[in-house]
Amino acid sequence: MNQATRRGWIAACASAVGVLLTGCNPAPKYAKPPAPTPSAFKEAIPQQYKEGEGWKLAQPGDDKIRGKWWEMYNDPQLNALEEQVQISNQSIAVAEANFRGARALIASTRASLFPVMTASASYTNSRFSQTSRTTSVVSSAAGSNAAGSSSDTSSTSGTGTTSTTTGVAGSNSLRGTVNNFSLPLDVSYTVDLWHRVRNIIAANTFQAQASAADVATALLSTHAELAQDYFQIRALDAQRVILRDTLENYRRALHLTQTLFETGLSSEQDVAQAQTQLDTATAQATDLGVSRAQYEHAIATLIGKPASTFSLPVAEFVPKPPEVPVAVPSVLLERRPDIAAAERQVAAANAEIGVARAAYYPNLTLNATGGFESSSFLQWFDWPSRFWSVGPQMAETLLDFGARRAANEQAQAAYDSAVATYRQTVLTDFQAVEDNLAALRILSEEVGEQHTAVNSANRNLDLSLTRYKTGVDSYLNVITAQTTVLSNRETEVTIQLRQMTSSVGLIMALGGGWDVSQLPNSGALRGKAKATPNGPSQKAGAVAAANPPPLNPALNVPGAPNVPPDQPQPATAVGAHPPGEQHER
Repeated sequence: MNQATRRGWIAACASAVGVLLTGCNPAPKYAKPPAPTPSAFKEAIPQQYKEGEGWKLAQPGDDKIRGKWWEMYNDPQLNALEEQVQISNQSIAVAEANFRGARALIASTRASLFPVMTASASYTNSRFSQTSRTTSVVSSAAGSNAAGSSSDTSSTSGTGTTSTTTGVAGSNSLRGTVNNFSLPLDVSYTVDLWHRVRNIIAANTFQAQASAADVATALLSTHAELAQDYFQIRALDAQRVILRDTLENYRRALHLTQTLFETGLSSEQDVAQAQTQLDTATAQATDLGVSRAQYEHAIATLIGKPASTFSLPVAEFVPKPPEVPVAVPSVLLERRPDIAAAERQVAAANAEIGVARAAYYPNLTLNATGGFESSSFLQWFDWPSRFWSVGPQMAETLLDFGARRAANEQAQAAYDSAVATYRQTVLTDFQAVEDNLAALRILSEEVGEQHTAVNSANRNLDLSLTRYKTGVDSYLNVITAQTTVLSNRETEVTIQLRQMTSSVGLIMALGGGWDVSQLPNSGALRGKAKATPNGPSQKAGAVAAANPPPLNPALNVPGAPNVPPDQPQPATAVGAHPPGEQHER
């Protein structure tokens, strides 16, 4: 057989072994579970509803929220606050730390694919019982004489005496102490025939991807909560302006009633009613401070600052929601990080089924031990002091009274639970989009209607004041008209606030510009590419920052892709997996 033929046989054998090992994976082949997905959002159908202010149907190439979505509101103060969320928010820091822990668990599990090598140098000095030594020596001598081995027997004809010479072991035993210098080297390798370790690695990888999606979810939720709290404060500032104007009007009305009372054209009761109305509005304006302080404290917590050191100056409330592009519902499955996290949990549960099934098959372990052992330190590393042993071990559980079957049933139940959670997450997110679309559509109409109501209330107040001054109506009509104006103006601000918070809610429901391509790929998670929390060039062993920004090359910050541009992008759509992550039966 020539060399080329021999190489061909070797390659064929290696390929056959690879196919055999690949086909030994008992895990089910993974496929993304189907979820109920409508063809379109009901609230986004132009033929059914007129488009409301605050959202628009996305056109091809314009169906994604771009960059830092909060910049669409054109509020510098909001932008400055949002920039502090990623750096200082402790909830996001917790999610990012959990991701790093999940990534480290992958590396820990991958070590099981390689042999384990241990070495342990030892020295012992032992003394045996004298009684045991005497008994052992006599027994050894008697046995040696009877067998005619390991003893030298000589006879003297004159006396008939017999002498027995013991070996080295016997002489060491007579001394009573034994030294033992040992340096063993143990190598153990469990062959992953049934993909148990590989399925654990796959499950941990999917869990890490889910953890990365959790970071994005925490970041999106925190940004949205801060924006909504910020608009709450701005609405309170607008209400304070309304109350300030109202108090000024009430003071003028009180002055009017006092003047009319002094001239005998009004009663003291009218003065008392005007004074009561002014005092009530003053207390109402003061009460706004409680809510504003609480929202300030909430924002301070979101940006990681003590509430006592943060304050937000009063500013104008600009209720102008931006247009938010709304794509088809199927796109939402790839743009919501919580959906992606739930789907990765399903993939992890699928891999866990393979881990549970592997328990039905035997384990093959290769063991090897070698080293040096001697009773003398000077002879410890001499060549005759060497020892070794090597051999495989096959272990199989014969009877476990249903333990493995129960473990498989538990893994299957966990998979079914993960699928149900994924589908419920999809339904809930579809509901959130529809809710906010409906809110924006209806509120855009309600804002105009309420503004008309405010104008009507102001007109009614002017007429009531005129009739009161001429003595046609009592002051009670003026009070009623003034209360109606205040109530309608406050209602208008409330509707505008709901419109702004619904706009933020819609952005959050659509994913805030995130998509599944920002999940770390399996190569980065398994150490084949750098994926550090502080950036792509962090050196091994470098001390991480106390609170690093969570979105990084491991999570695909824009401008820092996970793979070089000249390499094909991994399959990162929900339900698709990079090569090596498919589980074949």
